[in-house]
Amino acid sequence: MKKWAFVSDFDGTISKQDFYWMVIEKYFPEGRTLYDEWKSEKVKDIDFLSRVFKSINQEEEQIIQDIYDMAIDPHVPDFIRKVQENGGDFFILSAGTDYYIKHTLEKYGITNVPVFSNEGFYKEQNVHMNVQESNWHYHERYGIDKSKVIKKLKEEYETVDFIGDSEPDSHPAVYADTTYAIGVLQEILKERNVPFIPVSSFKEVEAHLIDSKVVTGEG
Repeated sequence: MKKWAFVSDFDGTISKQDFYWMVIEKYFPEGRTLYDEWKSEKVKDIDFLSRVFKSINQEEEQIIQDIYDMAIDPHVPDFIRKVQENGGDFFILSAGTDYYIKHTLEKYGITNVPVFSNEGFYKEQNVHMNVQESNWHYHERYGIDKSKVIKKLKEEYETVDFIGDSEPDSHPAVYADTTYAIGVLQEILKERNVPFIPVSSFKEVEAHLIDSKVVTGEG
């Protein structure tokens, strides 16, 4: 059994902004109404995202540039290297799509990071999602069942840590050995009596890992 895995959500955790909000603000103002319907649970997460991503109507060069322009937590590349240098494996777990995640990793030269997410691809000026019910981690609402991914990783690793920022992350948080919570996830986990460590950045996570002697402070 491998020793340690660190699993991170992407939108709002690694990235400073959810990809769907960037699309809504730049290309799809009607998406605000759809957002309200989604938040009131009239629309499933996967249907909301699929509709937004198919409303970009731009050439792929422009979409990739928009992805590159999205801000991320500046400490993330160093944090990933720190995890890997200390014998851990870093994973990204997202209910969005791997399309923009992989372009982000490419931009920052981040390698050896497996991505668990809904498959995404560019076609006819938009980003399309390929969600297959036959996938072992399929989920009717989110496209990907984050809890199933964490539970599977726990069969392979002695310790699985997780970080997230929103409601979909509350489900895998139950199964992680340690959960780091950003933003509204803190209140959700508090209400559900799920233990967590409150943080606002990957710098704070690293400081906690150093204090816990999981990683060294050098480098």
